[in-house]
Amino acid sequence: MSPLDIIKEPIKDELKEFERSFHKVMKSNIPLLNIVINFIIRRKGKQMRPILVFLSAKVSGDIRPSTYIAASLIEMLHTATLIHDDVVDESYERRNYLSINALWKSKMAVLIGDYLLAQGLLLSLNQKEYDILRIVSDAVKEVSEGELVQIQQSRKLTITEDKYFEIIRKKTATLISACAESGAKSVLASDTVVKQLAQFGEKLGIAFQIKDDLLDYQLSSVAGKPSGNDIKEKKITLPLIHALQNSEIKDRKRILSLINKGKSNSAAFKSIVDFIKTNGGFDYSIQKMHEYRDQAIQILDNFPESDAKNSLKEFALFTTNRKQ
Repeated sequence: MSPLDIIKEPIKDELKEFERSFHKVMKSNIPLLNIVINFIIRRKGKQMRPILVFLSAKVSGDIRPSTYIAASLIEMLHTATLIHDDVVDESYERRNYLSINALWKSKMAVLIGDYLLAQGLLLSLNQKEYDILRIVSDAVKEVSEGELVQIQQSRKLTITEDKYFEIIRKKTATLISACAESGAKSVLASDTVVKQLAQFGEKLGIAFQIKDDLLDYQLSSVAGKPSGNDIKEKKITLPLIHALQNSEIKDRKRILSLINKGKSNSAAFKSIVDFIKTNGGFDYSIQKMHEYRDQAIQILDNFPESDAKNSLKEFALFTTNRKQ
C-alpha cells in the first residue's frame, strides 16, 4: 500500500461513502455544467482535505452525517478557489492536466467556481450546519485576503519573513485548519478539542505551503504546476527571502533584476536556484518546515492513542515528505 492508503485505512469506508454523497451534491440540471463537474471529479487530487476532516472527526468522536457535509463543503470551496486561482494566475495546467480555463475559457471557469461556492453554502444552510459554515466561510475570507496581500507584495518585490508567514497562514493554513476544526465540530467535540485540532491544522498548513514553495524550485517539476511558476509570477517565497537576506548587495540586486525583468528561461531559473542554495535558503526552509510539522504532531499528544491519531501523525509526515 502507498503511504496515503495507509493513512486512509481508519476511514476508508467513510471515504467511499463520501465519494458517493459528494457526487450527488455536485450534480446539476444543466448538461454543460455536469460535463465540467464530471471532468473535475475524474481528475480529483489526493483528497487530502476530506481525509483530514474525517481523521479529525474520528480522533475526536464518532463520525456523523455532519462530517460528510463538512468534507463536502471544504472540497467544493477548495475546488472553487483553485479554479479561480488558475484564472487569476493565467495558469493552463492543474495536476498535469489542462485547467478549466484552458478548456472552457476564463468566463466559464469563473462561473463554475461561483457555482461551487453557492452549492457549498446552500448545502450547509439546508442542513442547518451553521457552525461548520462559519468555520469554512472565515477560512475562505482569509484565503482571499492572503492572495491579495501576496499580489500587493509581488508588485514591490519586497517581502519580509514575517509577511511571508502572514500570507501563507491566510492563503493556505487557514483552510487546512478549517478541515481539522470542522471535522472535530461535526462530531460535537468539546471547545478545547476543536481549538486543539484547529491549531494542529494551522501548523500543518504552514508546513504544507513551505513544502509547496520548495517543490516549485525543482529543476524538473513533478508538482501540479510547472517549475519556477512562483518566480514567473514574481512571488517571493521563503527559500528566496532567506537567501536575499543573507547575500551580498550586488548578488541580491542581480537576482532581483532577473525576477523583475521576467527572465523565465532555464538559465535564469538555474541561476536563481544556485543563488538560493549558496545562501542557505533551501536548508533554512526545510528546517522551518520541520519545525511547524513537529509542532503539529506535538499537539496530537493531547489525544488518546487510536488508529486515527496514528494516521494524523503519518499525514503530517506525508505532508513534508511528498514529491508533489
